[in-house]
Amino acid sequence: MSLLHANDEPGQYPESWYAEATPKLPRCAALDGDVTADICVIGGGYTGLSAALHLARMGFSVRLLEAHRVGFGASGRNGGQVGSGQRIGQSALEGMLGKRYARRLWDLGEAAKAKVKALIAEYGIDCDWRDGVANADVTARDAARNLAEARHLAKAYGYDRLEMLDRQGIARETGSDAFAGGVIDWGAGHMNPLAFALGLARAALWSGAVLHEGTEVVGISPGARPVVETSRGSVTAHHVIVACNGYLIGLDRKIARRVMPINNFIVATEPLDRIAPEILPRDIAVADSRFVVNYWRKSPDGRLLFGGGETYGYRFPDDIAAIVRKPLTRIYPQLADIGITHAWGGTLAITRSRLPFFGRPAEGVWTASGYSGHGVALSTLAGEILAQAIAGRPERFDLMDNLPVPPFPGGAHLRSPLLVLAMTWYSLRDRLGL
Repeated sequence: MSLLHANDEPGQYPESWYAEATPKLPRCAALDGDVTADICVIGGGYTGLSAALHLARMGFSVRLLEAHRVGFGASGRNGGQVGSGQRIGQSALEGMLGKRYARRLWDLGEAAKAKVKALIAEYGIDCDWRDGVANADVTARDAARNLAEARHLAKAYGYDRLEMLDRQGIARETGSDAFAGGVIDWGAGHMNPLAFALGLARAALWSGAVLHEGTEVVGISPGARPVVETSRGSVTAHHVIVACNGYLIGLDRKIARRVMPINNFIVATEPLDRIAPEILPRDIAVADSRFVVNYWRKSPDGRLLFGGGETYGYRFPDDIAAIVRKPLTRIYPQLADIGITHAWGGTLAITRSRLPFFGRPAEGVWTASGYSGHGVALSTLAGEILAQAIAGRPERFDLMDNLPVPPFPGGAHLRSPLLVLAMTWYSLRDRLGL
């Protein structure tokens, strides 16, 4: 059984708060027969939808194939946080890649946030955008490191959107005494991720792309005219974009060696207004400094949308709410008895270096994935980067293609157990405060 079918009803969105609160698109017809196109895009998440949109605007004929519904995967289930930079901080990137390369990645991260905001404005996407994402530091060591990074961004990069907080300040902003300090990034933001994904789908349709839902890809034959096979027909194209992220399902071994699926979980509580008005008074989003990150924000109707906990197999746990309630109540003991109205899981993809994987794994085949929990903005920009590369402007694609993204050790059979061992160690470090 693949992750595409392990935890969800075929062709249905998960029972999340997002799915309940967000108006859906009419279903797009499944592929029927053998067709041709300039570009075939596999996957209806941010990367695929953005690629389809930008390619269609350039005048290419585009067919996008989604096994379930557009926005079905991580793009419609995530925490909705749109962060700055990359998954790795700038100081670490400078040590890894050098200052010049790190600066180019910073600029690309800024372009990614700007792209999200520009698409929201251009297409009138109603996704409840709000400014402000805080990094909440669990230990004094984390707080010192975060403060040093904020000062470095201000001095070396001219980034002046950071508000630095001491222990009292982060307690005031979060409504929790669990943190030693923090920084609010007012250049970052948060939104309803499913609404944004569906907005991208509408924009792609308006621009002339053809979207097929309920169309699972079973194979790719690369070459000068690659062919994408499905159970309902095929698409022969000049180029294929593999944009499956955590749902790659074995379509390409070269991608799968570098991109590992993991599962993460979110709950929505009953509205907080009368229960805990002290939580998030300025309506920011928060992510903490644990290796296995907790992240949260409020919905427009006052619920706490709280994410936490990871698993590494195919199946989600039977009681997601119980898994997430543990970190929720460690941070907010006043919510120990809060009602949980929705609980859902999703599958994202990580890489060993926590840098995304862009590449051309075979003739005629392009890919971008492995955003490692920092993908809302970058995956959206990735669609434009892929479109530009196919159109003969590969500069930004080449920048990302040259990132160090080593394969996971252990091959197909051992890499998941090895990842579980590594994550268990980091989870223990989180609990011990190391």
